[in-house]
Amino acid sequence: MLSPRTRHSLFRAGFHAIAATGADRWLAPAARGRGVILTFHHVRPEPAPGFAPNALLSITPAFLDRTLTLLAARGFELVGLDDVPERLAAPETGRPFAVLTFDDGYRDNVEHARPVLARHGAPWTLFVTSDFADGRGRLWWLELERAVARLDAVRVGSGPVLPARTEAEKTAAFETVYRTLRAGPEPVLLDEIARLCCEAGFAPGGLARELCLTWDDLRALARDPGVTIGAHTLSHPMLAKHEAAVAEREIAGSRARIEAELDRPVRHLSYPVGDPTSAGPREFDLAKKRGFATAVTTRPGHLFAEHAEHRHALPRVSVNGLHQSDAALASLLSGVPFLAWNRGRRLNVA
Repeated sequence: MLSPRTRHSLFRAGFHAIAATGADRWLAPAARGRGVILTFHHVRPEPAPGFAPNALLSITPAFLDRTLTLLAARGFELVGLDDVPERLAAPETGRPFAVLTFDDGYRDNVEHARPVLARHGAPWTLFVTSDFADGRGRLWWLELERAVARLDAVRVGSGPVLPARTEAEKTAAFETVYRTLRAGPEPVLLDEIARLCCEAGFAPGGLARELCLTWDDLRALARDPGVTIGAHTLSHPMLAKHEAAVAEREIAGSRARIEAELDRPVRHLSYPVGDPTSAGPREFDLAKKRGFATAVTTRPGHLFAEHAEHRHALPRVSVNGLHQSDAALASLLSGVPFLAWNRGRRLNVA
């Protein structure tokens, strides 16, 4: 298995090769599809520290501005998520569209992203996790990062003690713990990370109060006509790892909670984590039965006309904080990196 560092080095080389050959321009008409839904998480100006295993989830306001500028230069029309079903069903116009989505409900989306989006007149969607807005949810991937940053050694269950004194050791320890816990049951993951938090001297469950928008913040944001508020479940679980009743409660309950708090309809859903181990056909069917207009995954790819019949398993393209370059962005917007991925199964809904 390739390490994250090696994978991202390969991605970087691929993006530069696509840019150097001009493939992002001459292959775009065949690779691009009807449109693209872009995924963002954090937007903040501070540079990532030396040990930053979640840096892929954070971009700068300057790069967000660059993203919007390049979208315009490449002919994309920015639309809201509400417009996607009609766009997919309508005859092709020749001009691609782009949708901007932000997951989890971070405060920096309002502090640092919103001014950039407003300057460009860009509509955007914020997917809210109810427990994060309550200030009590578990941002476990960030808890793990903070715990490893503070500890000199970490251990999961009866596994080996992993040194974590240097930046390199901390990175390796984080990757090992993350990979091990992601492969198992989610309750074990949460318990083990909670234990590491306590060893590191802080209580689990406090990062949401520090980093996420409150319901009062969201009520103020919801008055902006350019913002769509979507559901991101109650507690941000990997839905496919749970019983159907749990998945249904998380999906339906989050919608009901947001609608009650904000007094506005919620028509769109984002599956937490969103890969095949976290959301699959069962979850797609639950979202459809619950009447969501769309539901989005993290499976990579552009949108094609066929997605009109699969609106509850839509792919997205992540704007990755480790690849904040014009070459990477132009490649992703062209659809070229997804040609091989989507060949023969471009709907990617299994």
